Formats: sequence, C-alpha cells, structure tokens
Amino acid sequence: MNILLVVSEVTPFVKTGGLADVAGALPKALARLGHDVRVILPRYREVEASGVSLTRRSERAVVQLDSRAREGSLVESRMPGGTIPVYLVEQPALFDRDGVYQAAGTDFSDNLERFSFFSQAMLALIPQLGWRPDIVHGHDWQTALGIAHLKLTRGSDRFWRSARTLFTVHNLAYQGVFPSEGWALTGLPDEAFRMGGLEFYGKVNCLKGGLVYADRLSTVSPTYAEEVQTPAFGCGLDGLLRQRRDRLTGILNGIDVDVWDPNTDPHLAARYNVRRLSGKARCKAALQRQCRLPQQPALLIGMIQRLAEQKGIDLLLETLPRLMEQPIQIALLGNGDPRYQERLTKFAKTYPDRVSVTLRFDEVLAHRIEAGADAFLMPSRFEPCGLNQMYSMRYGTVPVVHRTGGLADTVTDVTPKTLANRTARGFVFRSHAPQALLQAVERTLQLFADRRAWTQVMRTGMQQDFSWDRSARAYVQLYEQAMTA
Repeated sequence: MNILLVVSEVTPFVKTGGLADVAGALPKALARLGHDVRVILPRYREVEASGVSLTRRSERAVVQLDSRAREGSLVESRMPGGTIPVYLVEQPALFDRDGVYQAAGTDFSDNLERFSFFSQAMLALIPQLGWRPDIVHGHDWQTALGIAHLKLTRGSDRFWRSARTLFTVHNLAYQGVFPSEGWALTGLPDEAFRMGGLEFYGKVNCLKGGLVYADRLSTVSPTYAEEVQTPAFGCGLDGLLRQRRDRLTGILNGIDVDVWDPNTDPHLAARYNVRRLSGKARCKAALQRQCRLPQQPALLIGMIQRLAEQKGIDLLLETLPRLMEQPIQIALLGNGDPRYQERLTKFAKTYPDRVSVTLRFDEVLAHRIEAGADAFLMPSRFEPCGLNQMYSMRYGTVPVVHRTGGLADTVTDVTPKTLANRTARGFVFRSHAPQALLQAVERTLQLFADRRAWTQVMRTGMQQDFSWDRSARAYVQLYEQAMTA
C-alpha cells in the first residue's frame, strides 16, 4: 500500500508537541509492515537547525490564493536511519520565519493562507514525483483543507480520484477557525461554506473540512473517540462527530521504544530493565542531586508538562499546600502560561527541599525524570492520548492520572482485584478535584510503603506493549476500510 502522511510537523525536522512524535514514529512502523510510506510537511526555518540533510528537487507548483499567486517547490530528505522519503514544501514568504504556528505566544495572522497554500501545493506537487498514494493520511486542522480538496475539487483528477483519505484529530480543541472574509484563500467551492461544510458560526473552520469530507476519521485513543461525541469534550463539533460515528475510530498512539528504553537510554545514570531493577535507585539519587533535592527515601513524584489549564496545572496548584503535608518530593519540568510559572516558582522557593521546578523544555532531563521518579503525576483535565504515562510505565515509574482520554485507556487502577490478578499499572482518580487528587497520592504512598506490591505494579507496567508496531497495524486496518468504502 502506498501511504502519504500529510503533517505540519515531524520529529526530528520540527517539533512543537506530540504530533511531531507521532509523525516521526508512525511512518517507520508502517514501513516495517511492508508499506511504501512518504511524508510531506512545510519547510520551516527551524528545519535548518535540526541538522537534517536536504536535497533540492525540480518540482514546482503555483497556487492561487484569492487574488495572489504563490509558487512552491520541494526539497527532499529522509527519516533518520532509514529510507522513508520526507518532502518539504518550500515557500519562504510563508514558512521562512521564526516560529511554526505563532511568535511570542500569538498565532500568525496569515495561518489560513499558510496552511491553505501547503495543502494545495501538496496536491499539485505529489503527482510530479511519479509515485501515486493509495491513502492520504492528514493530521489536525493544518492539513484538513487538503482532505476537503480531495473530495470537492479533485474528484475527476485522474491522479487523485482513486486515493482514499483518513483524517486524524490529535486535539479537537485546536480547529483552525478564521473570519469568513478569508474563505477565498481556501480555494474551495463556495457551496462548501455552509453548516454541512466548513462554516462554523459564520466563520471558516478548517478542522471541519477533514471531519466532513474524509473517508475515515480517527482520534488518538478509544476513550477520546467517545468523549469528543459529547458536549463536554466536543468543542462545538460533537454533533458532527456523532453523525459520523460509524466512520470514527480511536487508535492509541504508540511510543518509540528505541528512544524510550531504560535498558539502553544514554541519558541515565544507570541502565535497568524489568528483570534487573537495581539501576533505578541510582537514577533516583542522580535526579535528586540534579534537582537539588535531599537524597531521602521519600516518594519522588515526577511531572513533565505544558503549563496550561488543559494539563490540570491549576488543580495541582490548588492541591499543593495539602500535598506538602505528605512525605513526598516533586520534580517538575515544563513551561507555558506565565501565571502558572510564577506560582510554581514561589512554591519551589517556599519548599526548596520538597519541590523542584525547571521552567524550560529539556529532553535529557525529561528522560531522567521518567527514570528517576517513583511515580508520575498527570492531572490533565482532558488528554486525547498522552505519552508520558506510557513512558513512565516503560521506565517502572508508576503513573497517577485523572481518568480521561488515553490516560483511561492505558492506566489500570490499583485495587485489591487488580493487584491479585496482576493487572494494576497505576492510580486513577475520577473527579477533577483537589480531594480526588490528594486521595490518589495518599493511595500511592500506601502502596509505596509495601515494596513487594509496589515492585509488582512497576513490573506490570514495564511489560506492556505500547510500541508503534501495535498502533500501525490498527492504522492499516483503517486504511483498508477506507479503500473498500
């Protein structure tokens, strides 16, 4: 099967979030299953800093955006360590700038033009390569206009008419909504600007283009696929998603088990595995030293997150004074909303022996927290999939999570029954409230005092298969369903 992944970011070329990790790992897993996979994304300025090699190609395309014509071209690279082609659409006026989607915390005002160009240029450039995709797999709102074009303007195109589409929503909260005055930039027929198309309360909703016109839809966990069909999580699109529920599937993201492996991880003070756990204690001691926390046997809780309301940072801050009454330490890595950064900094100064806060992105420290912490806290208000709970289990770090989205799908709560049948993987709290979080931490402390039971839960988590090979097989099933639709 020939598969084209259309994405707005991909590791290691450019990354702002988890989408890039998915786009970097899924193609390799699909290729291992014997499929011919190609990836296409914009050529941002940040690509140059990634150190990947680029080769200029001869393909050119002109895209009409309202009254302005813009020319695009292709450069080519390869996924590291393999032969998977990666095509980058070059248009300096739109993509050669500081930032991917925004600068200084503010979205670029021409994002509709930027990603409309990318989608239309992709459709014009791919046919020039001498390779025809059977499946076009778009991800998130930045690629949704391409999905809509395939249905609405490319139906009679000899090259594209046999291609089928899958559209994956990684986070429904980000929809690409723009004023109606920009409709002409989309290049779509006027009849598509209606409630059954891309119109959304008088505005242009790019994400709707993928949700309405794709042959198949997916989200990044089974529970999130159910949640987005409800008013609480549907972000105004739950009605549409209920209408298309027969086309909607939740597939849990995988993790890169080569990068996230405590037995080989080069960033750790010591290596360890499910059979030989002794190195984890050395990793804890090293993390305490790096975070300037006393080396004591207290429960060390790790956190790595974007400091935003979605991630439950407000719940953590509300609960922290009472958590400080417990024998715990917290090592937090993240950045985001300046209000939360300021409050966390104050807590760290008030409790220097108990709380360590690092306000930046640091990949090495992220690995060390996953290995050195005893438990890992994810109080997310909603979480489409989540990756850190899977990293944590692979590293023998017991997750403590709010029951939502992919967290609900991956973490089996510790109960007498799950301990007895050896399926317990972590601690789950159902109510997004301080008391519920506090009780989950108290339960964690109780189990932590029972080293035999704690080790059993650690090992159960470490033995789970969260590899991309599992997820890729599920995607192939969806591709096959799309092709027979």
